[in-house]
Amino acid sequence: MSLYETYAIYLKRFSDLKEAMAKEAGDAERFITLSKEFSGLEPIVERITEVQAVQEEILQIEEALQGDEEDEAFVVLATEELQQLKEKLPELERQLKVFLLPKDAFDEKSAIIEVRAGAGGDEAGLFAADLFRMYQRYAETQKWRVEILYTHENELGGFKEASASIRGCGVFSQLKFEMGVHRVQRVPETEASGRIHTSTATVAVLPEPEEVDVQLDDKDLKIDVMRASGAGGQHVNKTESAVRITHIPTGLVVFQQDERSQHMNKAKALKILRARLFELERSRADAERAADRKDQVGTGDRSERVRTYNFPQGRVTDHRINMTLYKLDRVLEGEALGELIKALIRADQNTRLATAHV
Repeated sequence: MSLYETYAIYLKRFSDLKEAMAKEAGDAERFITLSKEFSGLEPIVERITEVQAVQEEILQIEEALQGDEEDEAFVVLATEELQQLKEKLPELERQLKVFLLPKDAFDEKSAIIEVRAGAGGDEAGLFAADLFRMYQRYAETQKWRVEILYTHENELGGFKEASASIRGCGVFSQLKFEMGVHRVQRVPETEASGRIHTSTATVAVLPEPEEVDVQLDDKDLKIDVMRASGAGGQHVNKTESAVRITHIPTGLVVFQQDERSQHMNKAKALKILRARLFELERSRADAERAADRKDQVGTGDRSERVRTYNFPQGRVTDHRINMTLYKLDRVLEGEALGELIKALIRADQNTRLATAHV
């Protein structure tokens, strides 16, 4: 099927939906179903219309230039406009093809991000804390809502592990390429000789499911309550508020103690458990398709080194797309992280376009 035939199908369906919505205005349930499909098609149709308008302009100018026009000023202006339109058209067509690609069912979901210290001892924990704050700051620039689920600090104030729920439209689509091993090269504050150390932290990004997406059966859960562990003093939890939930069928275990209320710890633990079960099922589905797809931006596997943060040179390098930014401070502040994310998304789109039939 040619692109023009594909365009015609989308335009006709869009027109049919508009007519159907007018007829079904009195049937709320039917109207909502139609309007959802209509909203999904609207940006595609807008781009089809824009592409067709530019193509039509190009034809009109070419016809005018082939005529007997003797006005030199007109010829110069028309030639310049024609060149601009021809340069604009490929990007518009690319954007349209991206819209026609099969959508990742999880892209519009919120996400749970988990950061864990890797190799490098206390320095790895400090780096994990830097990454965790970077994602919090980036979320702020996107107007997303952040809820800290848990943090496990080391003696120097770094994180052995930390997790947050980041809620907003399309969070997972932007953060999913952050999965993997992140590496830092810098001189630790505790290093007297000034030697550069290399440490790592792993990042996991899980689409956050709604309760309807993952049904938890009480008989599949083993719930233990206990006193929260801590450093002692007046804030020692003298009640059994910490919660450990074991999902018996899979063996997944979630422990939560950050809140003083057993009820709140249980709610957070269940949220994390749902996300991990959802990711487990998603990974199984991805594995079935893995033989048919090779991602330019990598698999997101936690054993894969995805990015290096080099402090002596002030640079951040993403190894999947060979992109380097000499904006390390701004990346860690969340300001310039978007440049890397946009480049990763575009690389993924290009890979899928190369193998897609659109």
